[in-house]
Amino acid sequence: MSSLALWSVIDIVALIAGLAVYLFIVGGQLKKVAADLEEAADLVWKIKKDAEAIEPGLKSINTTGRVVAGALPLLYGMGEGIVAGATFAHEEHVADGVARPAMGTRRSRLMEGVGVSLD
Repeated sequence: MSSLALWSVIDIVALIAGLAVYLFIVGGQLKKVAADLEEAADLVWKIKKDAEAIEPGLKSINTTGRVVAGALPLLYGMGEGIVAGATFAHEEHVADGVARPAMGTRRSRLMEGVGVSLD
């Protein structure tokens, strides 16, 4: 057997061993995912069972919600009337011109650094 054939056999054995290790690792991870999915499925079935107990009262809840939603514009209008009578009305004060700092306008040298004059 020549050395080329021997190295080919060693390469093939190493490839198969690497694939076996890879499949072993992936198989372990898939088992963990399967266990998590099974637990999640059990939780979903418990939630479905709990929701079935709520379903008959849902019609009553929706009816009450519609009544409350229908009354909201009336309540809002009444609240606006109460607030309008209780709010403080202050006088508007308009300043004479634009406010300037007491020290004058700041001079920036950034524009001068790039060759632009602001004069």
